[in-house]
Amino acid sequence: MNKMGFLNKVALVTGGSSGIGAAVAARLTAEGANVAIVGRNSAKLAAVAQKCEQLHAKPLVLIGDVTKEDNVQNIVNETIIRFGKLDVLINNAGVGANVGSILAKNALEEYDRVLATNLRAIVNITNLAAPHLIQSKGNIINISSVSGLRPYVTTGFAYNASKAALDHFTKTIAGELAAKGVRVNGVNPGPVNTDIMKNMGANAAEEEKLWHIMKKGTALGRISDPEEVADLVLFLASDKAKGITGGSYTIDNGTSIRS
Repeated sequence: MNKMGFLNKVALVTGGSSGIGAAVAARLTAEGANVAIVGRNSAKLAAVAQKCEQLHAKPLVLIGDVTKEDNVQNIVNETIIRFGKLDVLINNAGVGANVGSILAKNALEEYDRVLATNLRAIVNITNLAAPHLIQSKGNIINISSVSGLRPYVTTGFAYNASKAALDHFTKTIAGELAAKGVRVNGVNPGPVNTDIMKNMGANAAEEEKLWHIMKKGTALGRISDPEEVADLVLFLASDKAKGITGGSYTIDNGTSIRS
């Protein structure tokens, strides 16, 4: 326990009901942290909470929509009320694009929807959480994507733009908050075996086809599990990474180097 320095630390994880967020919450809990998990699906959050409780302690479960400002204010407030501080903010909540083409009639509507979650919500919660992180000399991890580093037509203009903007946001606030003792880093996963395609409405056949295409698009010929990304997130959030800030760390099985 406490191999990475998380004992009695407080972490807030958005998008914690499944996938990367759920894996991060479980790993943080196993390392002794007190964790608040945020999501919209109460059943999935309950399942994650049960797993965390088995590992170490029951997390604070917060059902909310990060695109709604009052929800975000409540998320931060409830975390501080329960635990008294905040050491780590994991901005993981994100959505994929249902429309990829700039030629689509609803292109602007889709852009607004994706940016609301993938960028604006992160700016909002970071703004509210930063004063608490300054007090604790904590850190922030933003979950981005390889689509922020290299534009993939298949993931769509809105998603690509949101993640590229998030990477610049990460570096900018890392520069600003460094003087106050707060580290900020980004993680850029490639394809990860999560619920994102189901959440976008893909049926089983479509999902299988898409996973096959993405697997072929990696240099290593594999799809990551959420736990692999969680390992990287925990390292960056831990005392072992005390000299690391302003970086974007890729974990994509070589997707971004595949010609």
